Amino acid sequence: MTKQELIANIKRKQSFLCVGLDTDLKKVPEHLLSQPDPIFAFNKAIIDATAPYCVAYKPNLAFYECFGLAGWQAFEQTVAYIKTHYPDQFIIADAKRGDIGNTSAMYARAMFEGTGVDSLTVAPYMGEDSVTPFLQYKDKWVILLALTSNKGSHDFQLTTDEHGERLFEKVIRTSAGWATDEQMMYVVGATQGALFRDIRAVAPHHFLLVPGVGAQGGSLEEVCKYAMTDDVELLVNSSRGIIYADHTEQFAAVAGEKARELSQQMAALMR
Repeated sequence: MTKQELIANIKRKQSFLCVGLDTDLKKVPEHLLSQPDPIFAFNKAIIDATAPYCVAYKPNLAFYECFGLAGWQAFEQTVAYIKTHYPDQFIIADAKRGDIGNTSAMYARAMFEGTGVDSLTVAPYMGEDSVTPFLQYKDKWVILLALTSNKGSHDFQLTTDEHGERLFEKVIRTSAGWATDEQMMYVVGATQGALFRDIRAVAPHHFLLVPGVGAQGGSLEEVCKYAMTDDVELLVNSSRGIIYADHTEQFAAVAGEKARELSQQMAALMR
């Protein structure tokens, strides 16, 4: 999916919502556990209920890989279902890969050739040669970790060098030379508040993937105040606040309602 296609879909739907598919069998409604593939059964119901209100889905690979082959098959089936029934959705494999060049090339092949996802989250710590293998695929995206929402993000990401440049700024400024904003996005946690202003100073037209709205306490209004551009260029993710809003047989309908409410807030902020 190209940048212009993603922007057009956001404007058409008046939403920049990404639904995180962090499917935990300890949290799905109990009646699904008797299904042959309860992970996919849960995902399918969530996708069908939320697709009108979002523009992206983000399955987190950890929730699938922990179940071995069965989990990976559920992930592949989920991606295939989205691509077949909702081809306008942008699919993010949240895997946070990143290793030496030849290993990254294999990770890239597994994701972009093997599953057909649109994008992959990548850790930048090992530098350019660990990231560029992911950039060799046309219309596929690298979403680079920049400033995350977890408590430990301050351990490294906010440290400054002798010139006063913080590490997250250096990551963005340096990596911007590896690819254009047509292929590179950045992860910035919703809890970072006014720091979005500093992000936009070094990445004025890159898409930002923003987790942390909802259960993690991030403010949608604050994110939009500091980070929204004329073309929006935001994908704001909500996982637990949508997919686990209800644990009864009505879970999908409730998830759809939560997604609709959030998309309506987004539409108002876009206006």
